Amino acid sequence: MANRGNPKKTGVKVKRSDKSNFVQYLKEDLNNSSSVIVAHYSGLSVKETDDLRKTMRDNGAKFKVTKNSLTKLALADTQYESIIDLFNGPTAIAYSNDSVAPSRVAVDFEKKYKNFKIVGGSFEGDKIDQNKINFLATLPSLDGIRAKLIGLISAPAQEIASVLQEPGAQLARLMTSRSEELGKSN
Repeated sequence: MANRGNPKKTGVKVKRSDKSNFVQYLKEDLNNSSSVIVAHYSGLSVKETDDLRKTMRDNGAKFKVTKNSLTKLALADTQYESIIDLFNGPTAIAYSNDSVAPSRVAVDFEKKYKNFKIVGGSFEGDKIDQNKINFLATLPSLDGIRAKLIGLISAPAQEIASVLQEPGAQLARLMTSRSEELGKSN
């Protein structure tokens, strides 16, 4: 399997094919995402970055520290091409097919750590600013919306079932009561 990880500055030259594979896989991931958040992470400790990655993963999102030039290549010819100008300095991206997850985690993380700054993003191809990212962060997640819909759909069915069962239950109570009355009178 090809290396899907980040080509890193380790003092070792990274092969052109590894860079090409990284760009290809990132482009594929971005094409399957509905939102992308771009942030600067300079000054975060390794522990803080790992915590952010884990929290993103737990919420169904991915977080990558990427090389700007490779990320710009991956963004070309995608719905996120409009955010290429956000990639300067120490940049990382969060993305997911759940439109809300990257925003929610990034906004929470930005409140927690002063060295993490959201610089912008894209929602379904439209470039968005900090205000729109904050708004997205307040929305329920895709799973939360699904749960509410299931609740709304199943509630009327449960009510119908209980209404339909009630006449039978009333009849059974009436028969039991009448039977007890007859038993006492004999």
